[in-house]
Amino acid sequence: MHIKVEQACPQCGAPIVVQETDRLLTCPYCEVKSFIRANGVFRYYLPPKHENKWDTPLLYVPYLRFKGSIFVVNEAGIGHRVVDTTQIGVDVPGLPPSLGVRPQVMPVRRLAPQISGRYLPLTLKARAVLEKAIRLTPLRLEQKETVRKPVSYDGGELVYEFSTRVKTVEYSAHSRFLHRAFIGETVSFVYLPVARREDRLVDAVTGNTLLRLEHPAEALPSATPFKSGWQEKFTATLCPRCGESLEGEGDCLVMTCANCDTVWAIGREKLESVDWQMVPGGRRTTMYLGFWRISCEIPVLDIRSFADFVRQTNQAMIVRSSWEMQEMSFWIPAFKLRPRVFLRVGRNATISQWRLAPGPGHVTDSMYPVTLPASEARQSVKVILAATSAARKNIFPFLPKVRLEKTATRLVYLPFVDKGHDWYQPQSGITVAKAVLRFGRSL
Repeated sequence: MHIKVEQACPQCGAPIVVQETDRLLTCPYCEVKSFIRANGVFRYYLPPKHENKWDTPLLYVPYLRFKGSIFVVNEAGIGHRVVDTTQIGVDVPGLPPSLGVRPQVMPVRRLAPQISGRYLPLTLKARAVLEKAIRLTPLRLEQKETVRKPVSYDGGELVYEFSTRVKTVEYSAHSRFLHRAFIGETVSFVYLPVARREDRLVDAVTGNTLLRLEHPAEALPSATPFKSGWQEKFTATLCPRCGESLEGEGDCLVMTCANCDTVWAIGREKLESVDWQMVPGGRRTTMYLGFWRISCEIPVLDIRSFADFVRQTNQAMIVRSSWEMQEMSFWIPAFKLRPRVFLRVGRNATISQWRLAPGPGHVTDSMYPVTLPASEARQSVKVILAATSAARKNIFPFLPKVRLEKTATRLVYLPFVDKGHDWYQPQSGITVAKAVLRFGRSL
């Protein structure tokens, strides 16, 4: 579930509401579009009740919010789960360990310099907070097992039929793992406003007492004022090459310019050009889905070409001579999906890459928004490598030592055909259910 964020338009000041995943802000009043950027993570707060009527300055308690997919790989298989949680970031016994569902059911606001109050600093390491959230969230681990079923007798001996089925078990975060990745993650701070009333700390949203302070002068860390580095910045959505207005949807991470056929991603300081291509579609093509093509070599596995990959992962394919010279690429969906579907789509696209022939692209209205950044696509390469392996003993034990070399990243759009309830990619055979694709926008 998304957090709804209340904020003012940076151009005209009108009040608007956006989703936490929105990076493109379009004001319904002045119609000005802006990219939202943060120096680090985004910071929000729960609006206090009667914000200007508290007789003491408010304190804001930081909670780390994490939302995304967690993947783990161990000897038994690949575990995954979607996690959506908030965990307290200060070591103050008695305060709520989590905000629960409050950020989802009530709008939050962005931190701004004019907010009255001071902020408690993060005293727990963000990594430790995240590890705690993982421990509280068991992961589903898919294991393949062989099933033996008696079917008939032959000369007095029982004849068995063998089949393979996938069993789902719970994976403990305390178990040993070979690799772990966080994909499609949203990390932010949500601050809870509290007020000091003599020997009590009061929730400034509900008015309820949170805890009693035995030693008020020593019970809380020293609070700090608003820091300038927390301020969000807004970037104009004009093409840096030709000056035309860029196009994109609210949650997109890249925007397109139909005038000069360019694609742009939001960087830390400015818009950055994206190297992109497109696989030509036919007359039945209805939509183009983007994939991050991560070309690389993996020396520890002796993978330097697509032919090496096919041999090392023990694919049921006859290696063609042309594959020896074809660079190895991992094709990662550039859009968010459920973990199970993400693995399947990335696996099928990677194995079927020899069927795909990208070329120069032409910007069209049918290009689906890119919602997964290239940086997270690179983090998922090991997970997709594990998912493609038909011989775990050849790949899994080496995952901790896998390092990508000679890496190059390119965005490639693949044509998809409308098949009723599904989107179908003709060259690779990839199928994505429309409902699954829509659900991915909420991850």
